[in-house]
Amino acid sequence: MLKKSFLIILLSVIQITFISCSRSTSQNSNDKSGTTSNQIKSEGNKSLNKNIYDLSVITMDGENKSLSDYKGKILLIVNVASKCGYTSQYEGLEAIYEKYKDKGFEILAFPCNDFGEQEPGTNDEIRTFCESKYNVTFTLFDKVKVLGDDKSPLYQRLINNSEPAGDIGWNFEKFIISKNGDITARYKSKIKPDSDELTSVIESELAK
Repeated sequence: MLKKSFLIILLSVIQITFISCSRSTSQNSNDKSGTTSNQIKSEGNKSLNKNIYDLSVITMDGENKSLSDYKGKILLIVNVASKCGYTSQYEGLEAIYEKYKDKGFEILAFPCNDFGEQEPGTNDEIRTFCESKYNVTFTLFDKVKVLGDDKSPLYQRLINNSEPAGDIGWNFEKFIISKNGDITARYKSKIKPDSDELTSVIESELAK
């Protein structure tokens, strides 16, 4: 009887010790996992490349244009289309270009046919449309892809290093680039170029 009682007590002690060790191991594992997760997150943030000056784009005349040529200027980069519900934003784009261009502001517009095939024309047709209908004087570039594996390197950089990150949703999304070439703001298509929300950021960046 005493032996049986002793064995029961011994087994109970062993079981309690095993459970305690298991919990301790599990906690240590969770702590390490959390540390690793935080490190990956931190390293990921450090690896973000918000600067565009190492990239080049193609003009409507087929020439390479280094974006570093725009050092010291505030840029608004926008994907445009001639047959879109937002096409009338060309008017607002030209308005803010006229307002701020002498203060160091440039608009870089990239025609794109990715959404509803709303920009089917050639470069010459697009340029003629913009100049004749909206008196556009800011720079239009060669047509680009902003979706898929063959998206332009510029848009690859823009969508992965802006807030929020992610694919372009439609025509006339806008990005603001600082004087040192960093992506500082992103606006969905519905935000008008001449809205207070957008122009206040342009003015703030120009004042820096």
